[in-house]
Amino acid sequence: MSALEPDPPRVMVLDCPGLATSGRPAAQLFDQVLTAMTAFCPGVEAVEPGVCAFGARGPARYFGGEAALAGRITAAVADLGLESRVGVADGLFAARLAARAARADTDRPVLVIPPGRTAEFLAQQPVSVLAGQDSVGQGSVGQDRAGQDLAGLLTRLGLRTLGDLAALPARDVASRFGAAGETAHRLAQGLDTRPLAVRPPAEDLSVTQEFDPPEPLAEPVVFAAKALAERMHEGLAARGLACVRVQVRAISVDGRESRRLWRHDGLLSAAALADRVRWQLDGWRVPTDGGIAVLRLVPDQVVRATGHQLALWGETVVSDRVARAAMRVQAMLGHEAVLRPALGGGRDVSEQVSHVPFGEKREPRLAADPPWPGRIRGAAPGVVYPFAREADVTDEAGDTVTVTGRCALSAAPAWLAADGEPPLPVTGWAGPWPLSERWWDPAAARRRARFQLLTGDGRAWLAAVQDGRWLIEAGYW
Repeated sequence: MSALEPDPPRVMVLDCPGLATSGRPAAQLFDQVLTAMTAFCPGVEAVEPGVCAFGARGPARYFGGEAALAGRITAAVADLGLESRVGVADGLFAARLAARAARADTDRPVLVIPPGRTAEFLAQQPVSVLAGQDSVGQGSVGQDRAGQDLAGLLTRLGLRTLGDLAALPARDVASRFGAAGETAHRLAQGLDTRPLAVRPPAEDLSVTQEFDPPEPLAEPVVFAAKALAERMHEGLAARGLACVRVQVRAISVDGRESRRLWRHDGLLSAAALADRVRWQLDGWRVPTDGGIAVLRLVPDQVVRATGHQLALWGETVVSDRVARAAMRVQAMLGHEAVLRPALGGGRDVSEQVSHVPFGEKREPRLAADPPWPGRIRGAAPGVVYPFAREADVTDEAGDTVTVTGRCALSAAPAWLAADGEPPLPVTGWAGPWPLSERWWDPAAARRRARFQLLTGDGRAWLAAVQDGRWLIEAGYW
């Protein structure tokens, strides 16, 4: 760090990884978490649903140190029936990684990186942590993909850790990887992407939408929030400014108010801001006895706008148009009407993809990190059936092909008759691959042997034998 760089801020991050799978309304739970955090620090920033952050220096001195403060916070969240993990470090990026490294399901759900040791902590992290980081993007819809592409490129070039990246000259990184690489290089050095010139706006730059009559439903308010955010960005851009933290204020017809601070690593796009308005309203539970009368967006912290270059072939523009269309459909049909696939883990192809509402950043139901023994490798099938189809697999003599407990076949597969389709000749096959699940639980135990079958019409099938029955799980076409 150069002599001109001030001491980095100490940031504490609270992460509630089980928020979406708790069985309770996630937005309302997160609103309760934010309310509980204000007892420790009034300036809590909601980073994303389930994750919040605040400056730790002042609160830590009051509560007897960072570790003591983190312990109080995890206890307060536990009172809400949630597991949590806390990370403390110099800067938001490192604090989020520290929180991710802590274990919420153990007796040590807190990881504190001592002051001045953040660069050492980051140097050991793989460059894959840049994948999905909003810091690498510019607040656009395609930022997660940009982070993944950059992390993959760095790995192929032999830069496997953030320490490897931080050791490169900043000028060379900027010339080779552009703005995204320059941002990643700052993160690897322990310098957050938020510029040092962050300041509260000197004039009223807020924008307001009044609803007459008051709006009782959240979706039309969210749709209006995107247009309101675009107005706010236009006003900021005219002054050469951009917003990195915004206060969302929703006022009901009876005078009740929901007020939250939302921040973003990078610049808050209109679509991202509308998504945060949705979460805030869901957590507040929009009053049904009168509805929302006023929605106000207040830029809380602004920076000088440096701009960003559009993608060569216009991907950013296309992504923004897609986001606008998706949000319009959500405003008309509901938040769950537009879903996107999220790839995760699992042994079955049917459980490796979860569908989440467009605009939400949610972890897949099953983490992709475990090895998942028994998982079918290679190219993913193009068609996955929600329920396995019955099938008949026979040999040349017309007898059903069987598989013993030691995975020995009675004969080579010759014909496949999928449920509702005429028999097809099997021109190639691979397997069997045995899979034994939950053998310790007689009620849930399941044994299968899976095959890949190629039929004469050019299609390939993922089939399984279970309890003497042939089932079609997916197809490769």
